[in-house]
Amino acid sequence: MIDTIFHMALVLAMPPLLLGVIGKTKAAFAGRVGAPFLQPYYDMGRLMQKGIVLSDSTTWVFRAGPVVTLAATLFASLLVPLGRHAAPISFEGDMILFAYLFALGRFFTTTAALDTASSFEGMGAAREVTFSCLAEPTLFFALITLTRLSGTMSLTPMLQHVTFPVWLATGAALILLLAGLFVVVLAENCRIPFDDPNTHLELTMIHEVMVLDHSGPYFCCILYGAALKLYLLGALFVNIALPFSSGNGYLDWGIFACGMLGLAVAIGVVESVMARLRLIRVPQLLVAALILTAFSLVLVVR
Repeated sequence: MIDTIFHMALVLAMPPLLLGVIGKTKAAFAGRVGAPFLQPYYDMGRLMQKGIVLSDSTTWVFRAGPVVTLAATLFASLLVPLGRHAAPISFEGDMILFAYLFALGRFFTTTAALDTASSFEGMGAAREVTFSCLAEPTLFFALITLTRLSGTMSLTPMLQHVTFPVWLATGAALILLLAGLFVVVLAENCRIPFDDPNTHLELTMIHEVMVLDHSGPYFCCILYGAALKLYLLGALFVNIALPFSSGNGYLDWGIFACGMLGLAVAIGVVESVMARLRLIRVPQLLVAALILTAFSLVLVVR
C-alpha cells in the first residue's frame, strides 16, 4: 500500500518538474538564470484559473480530445513500475495496453485538431501521425527484446528482470535498446531535434500546431498530459539504465527520482547542443532508432 501511495504521488506531482529541470539546464548552457524549476506548475495553475474559448466550428470531439488523452495517459501510469517497485496494476500482456493507451491519446489529439477545420492544425496532425508510425515500431522492438530476456509480456517482471548480472550478459543489446528508446523518448514528446515546444515556427511545428486552439483548463490538461507522457517513457528508460537495488524501499525511491532528474538534465543537454532537424531528416533518425532496437533483438535471439 505504501509503495502504491509513493507511486501515485510521484506520478501526479513529479512530471512538471522534469520540464522545469530541462528548461533550467538549457538556460545554464545559454548563460542565463532561466525560469524557476517550479515554473511549469505556476503556468498550469494560471491556466486552470482562465476561461475557455471555443470556436463555433468545433464539436464535442474537440472538447473530448484533452480529457481522453490525459485519462489514457493516467491509466498508462498504473502499468509502469517506478524503479525497483512493482506497478499498481500488472498482468500478462499489459505492455501492449501500455503502448496503445498512448496511441488512443494520440488519436484523440489529432482528431481534435482536425475538428477545428483548420488546414494549419490538419498539417500538424498529419505530421504527428506520420512520425508516430515510425516511432511506434521502435518501442515495440524494445519491448519484444525485454520480453525475450525476461520470458514475460508484463511490464513489472519484464523491467525488474533487468539487473546487473543481466547487463553483464547482454550489455551490448541493452545499450542498443537504450539508444533507440532515448530517440523514442525525444520523438514521442516532441523534443529537439524533432520538435521544439517553445517555438511557433510554422514550417517545422508538429505537436504544438495541433493544440493552438485549446485554452484554459483544456490546454492545462494537454500540458500536464505531455509532461506525464515524458515521465512514463522516461521511467521505462531509467528502469533499464539503472539496474540497481539497494534493498531499502525508500532509498530505491530516491534512486529512481534522481535517475529521472538525471534523464531530464540529459534531455536538456541534447536540446542545448543540437539544432532541430529538417523535417525530411526526421524519418531517417527514427528509422536509425528502429534499426538499433532491431539489432538488440537479434543479439538476444541468436
